[in-house]
Amino acid sequence: MALLDKSNTADARRYDEFVRNSPYGSMMQDRLWAGVKDDWGNEHIYLERDGEIVAAMSILIKRLPGGFSMLYATRGPVCDVTDVQLVQELLEEAEGIAKKNKAIMLKFDPEVAYSAELYAAYKNAGFHLTSQDDDQEKLIQPRKNMILYLEDHDEESIMMKFSKKGRSTIRGAFKKGVEVRYSRSEEDLKLFYETYRTMSERNNITTRPIEYFKQILDSYEDSRVYIAYHEDDILAGALTIHYHGKMYYLYAGSSNVKRNLNPNHAMNYEMIKWAIEVGAKQYDFGGFFEVSDGLYIFKKSFCDKDGPTEYIGEIDKVYKPFMYMVLEKVIPMVKRLRKKPNQQ
Repeated sequence: MALLDKSNTADARRYDEFVRNSPYGSMMQDRLWAGVKDDWGNEHIYLERDGEIVAAMSILIKRLPGGFSMLYATRGPVCDVTDVQLVQELLEEAEGIAKKNKAIMLKFDPEVAYSAELYAAYKNAGFHLTSQDDDQEKLIQPRKNMILYLEDHDEESIMMKFSKKGRSTIRGAFKKGVEVRYSRSEEDLKLFYETYRTMSERNNITTRPIEYFKQILDSYEDSRVYIAYHEDDILAGALTIHYHGKMYYLYAGSSNVKRNLNPNHAMNYEMIKWAIEVGAKQYDFGGFFEVSDGLYIFKKSFCDKDGPTEYIGEIDKVYKPFMYMVLEKVIPMVKRLRKKPNQQ
């Protein structure tokens, strides 16, 4: 089994280099993310051909009652997911992990576009999918994302991809005196956290502790906390990460004061400028569930020309069918009791 020996420095470095240089890489498939999710166990597998790594997968291990577990490869695997045979070969390397941890299933939700052909290919190969026509309440990650594509654009031309109202809103925010700064300081992290907590209370959303965000900031060196302010008032904050050509608008919040100044629009434009400066090809605004909600409308104002990106959804390799059926009924019930995350 090609299970990464995390104590072997050379092997770990080779694995990390593959993930970070792969066109299929994701910050959530980096081993750093497994370190952030320290309440889960983790293992990392890879597949070699002719001595070269051709596919990899970072697997989180969630302990469940009865000694069982759920394996989850967030936004994995790192390979061409349209090559179903390659993915199947890679998953064979996870069999030992599944047995050792009494896994009910291994779930992965790759950043690959939905197509009827790809859906059928995985279905015919024996996988269970939660996709286009299924209950979206089952999903861990939204299946639809808003991504702004940055190639061949500068900070002026990129605005032409925004909606007319979006451009006007950004310019208006700056004209009214909204200012934006960034840092990696503990002080600004605390200010961001206050905006995040205020937003969560306003929208009745469960919050994460500040230590979680500090761990993200400490783990990813190419990350920043952005703060939008007006005079002496803190209006909004965000935590963003540049990961090898892709910028992630990861978490954000806003206060209850001067919301009419549209600080989140100004702040995102400054983060987009950073993305262009470092040569990122994409700015990932994250997902949404309904086209009628405010989160979608906000993100669409930036991605007006690019529109939504629709992923295949969740793909499950099932090891214990009966227990899997139980989870399929319980998880959606639990998720309905919690409101979906909202970044604004």
